[in-house]
Amino acid sequence: MNHLSMRFAIAPMMDWTDRHCRFLHRQLTHRALLYTEMVVADAVIHGERERLLGFDGTEHPVALQLGGSDPQKLAEAARIGEASGYDEINLNVGCPSDRVQSGTFGACLMKAPVLVADCVAAMKASVGIPVTVKCRIGVDEQDPEPALDALADGVFAAGADALWVHARKAWLEGLSPKENRDIPPLDYNRVYRLKAKNPNKFIGINGGIQSLEEALDHIDHVDGAMLGRAAYHTPGILAGVDAAFYGDKPKTFDFAALIDAMADYAARHIERGGRLGHVTRHMVGLFHGLPGARRYRQILSTDATRPGAGPDVLKAAFAAVDFSGTDAEAA
Repeated sequence: MNHLSMRFAIAPMMDWTDRHCRFLHRQLTHRALLYTEMVVADAVIHGERERLLGFDGTEHPVALQLGGSDPQKLAEAARIGEASGYDEINLNVGCPSDRVQSGTFGACLMKAPVLVADCVAAMKASVGIPVTVKCRIGVDEQDPEPALDALADGVFAAGADALWVHARKAWLEGLSPKENRDIPPLDYNRVYRLKAKNPNKFIGINGGIQSLEEALDHIDHVDGAMLGRAAYHTPGILAGVDAAFYGDKPKTFDFAALIDAMADYAARHIERGGRLGHVTRHMVGLFHGLPGARRYRQILSTDATRPGAGPDVLKAAFAAVDFSGTDAEAA
């Protein structure tokens, strides 16, 4: 995987970017870099690996995000991730959840840049695929100028292939994980300054980016842009990624083919003992803003969650959407 494939990424999001979500996103963009939810290193080592790490081969390029602070455990988990077929291993140094704080990893590690560098060095020594880091600009009362520089200097010296920066502080005391995604002010310029200081290192930006147009504006200053909630809540925007970021020829997107692919995927998941709702919960915002989208959402939110629901429910929901007046193909 080269840095061109990292120009646009979809952020790792707990409880959201599972394998079903990533399969959907891959139908919309063939080029974007996808990320798993964070998986704790201990779980990778001792847990049910197919459930935790399994993914569809069409998801490539796809990165495994690990949580942890023990260099040797992270190295072992990274080896397992590489053997499972992932294209990149990413270390979480940005998540502010209570669970992460109790385990002394995630955003807590912003306070321990030397330990983060040790973790990266151990992971780099254990795998042949890229090892990257995702962090905040600082935590709590830290000054983001020296805090982010110290983190970046350490991980790059340890061999990190890229650093993705969520351009907000995390407040470990006083704010919930949800509030940490909105309340701390964004400081994109801090990330731009980090890139200017590290012209030969890959630095990507994340946090509050609402559209592909905004993401493209960031590419003027950094190497990559990462969308999180905007990509999840309105996944249809991802259909424009390959042309906008990778120079592919713009084309009319065939949403009927997408629904067929998702219906086939859902049928396979149901055959393995899953439920339709596991797949369709990630598709609710797909046709945001189009006539019939409300009815589409209603069907997915009710019929698709009923026991025994099959792929025909997805096709019925799709039939409610009116594509007249758009450039998209409905059939």
